[in-house]
Amino acid sequence: MAEQVEEPSVRPSDPWRGPKFLTTKHNGSHTWQVIAGSATLGLAVAAGAVLAAGPWDNGQRKAERALAAAADRTGGAHHGRTTPEGPRPAPSAPAVLPALTAAKAAQDPAGLRAALTPLVDAPGLGKKLAASVVDTATGEQLYGHGATTPMTPASTIKIATTTAALSVLGPDHRIATTAALSPDSRTLTLVGGGDPTLAKADLRAMAAEAADALREDGEDGEDPAGPVRLTYDVSRYTGPELHPISPNENIAPVTALMIDEGRLDGSDRGPADRTDDPAGDAARAFAEALEKAGVQVTGAPREARAADEARTVATHRSAPLSALAERTLTNSDNDIAEALARQTAIAKGEKASFAGARRAVTNELKKLQLPVDGAHFADGSGLDRKDRVTPALLTALLARAADPDRPGLRPVLTGLPIAGFSGTLDGRYERDAAGTGLVRAKTGTLRGVNSLAGTVVDRQGRLLAFAFLASGSTSAAGAEPALDALATALAGV
Repeated sequence: MAEQVEEPSVRPSDPWRGPKFLTTKHNGSHTWQVIAGSATLGLAVAAGAVLAAGPWDNGQRKAERALAAAADRTGGAHHGRTTPEGPRPAPSAPAVLPALTAAKAAQDPAGLRAALTPLVDAPGLGKKLAASVVDTATGEQLYGHGATTPMTPASTIKIATTTAALSVLGPDHRIATTAALSPDSRTLTLVGGGDPTLAKADLRAMAAEAADALREDGEDGEDPAGPVRLTYDVSRYTGPELHPISPNENIAPVTALMIDEGRLDGSDRGPADRTDDPAGDAARAFAEALEKAGVQVTGAPREARAADEARTVATHRSAPLSALAERTLTNSDNDIAEALARQTAIAKGEKASFAGARRAVTNELKKLQLPVDGAHFADGSGLDRKDRVTPALLTALLARAADPDRPGLRPVLTGLPIAGFSGTLDGRYERDAAGTGLVRAKTGTLRGVNSLAGTVVDRQGRLLAFAFLASGSTSAAGAEPALDALATALAGV
């Protein structure tokens, strides 16, 4: 039987296709809840930025007030026209928000324990639960329940995978797929770079570029110089292509060359029938595109490395890593997650394999000074039951992504599904649930394993990171509402 994993909604928001606007669902209640949640978070972020700019005196920076006093006495109600006594003050609007203070009221750990303790023993959570809640601004753990216990994380491990990739490569990195032409212009090689989102349209564009290069090599500049043999190069990745749970509808063979994640049904998320030869399929699609572009291809494509002297005649670059990371988290995309793990391995000088990715991700998280004790990254997607992380590591990852000094990690937060609205949380929260629109979290589901890790703004306006990892549950239908209740409780403390 196939491994039970979460099944992303067929209609999450898609950063590649634009936002999803809901104006009528549930009589508009979702819209107002997410607006309220966004407003709360916006105020919290604004308050943090303002505080950082201090010092303050009755809501005005002293430095700004001193600068205003030193300037010419113009302005006020007369907009530059002075009076003998100086400018008249402009009328002020009545106060809408209270003046900011030097610091928010600290979260009360005792209140947090009181809110969560009755919920951690919910029968639906199974035999074991480990949890961690931290204040992202300070890194202080406000609640812990086996917080340093290594647990099977399921798909919440994607938080670690995307963080490591963004840290090593940066949010603007793009994965290149190229076509290389041999010095004699007789062999064209499609070189896979590891972009699982490569599409047939991208191959058509590359074929047109390659055809132009071949025409330039021709005597009359109009027709290709002659027929070409087509090969394809997948040497960028090493090690086994099949995930330990493969063959499986949740992941294609992990190879450096594929189109549409090896999906055979035209979908772009969730389980789907997968090809057993993604690289060969991509090469055959490229051959067809070359023929339509006017290039004669002789024979069937075969696997071979590009010659060292070959020159690049066509290139396609993926969406930025920031978008790939967001898509990985929102839709719980296993194929992109494994690709990002291997891209991290390549950048860290490791082999692009499951083992190399494990070493690379571990070492990068150590470099970020994160608590990796007990962690084991058997894969990048969380499908492998040998994966282990602690709740404390997940909350530390989320807090690091919220660090104002590390804006490159922000897609880890912006990619988290929104409760009741997007990705794998699209259908998880009812319209009247207190957490709808406020909780942002990565889900994780294997048979008997359920997890939830993300962020929520509490009533004091603090951004809290949380991780709840449960094992031994009898069904996702019982575990998921219990996890959602824990996350919702944080919004009310």
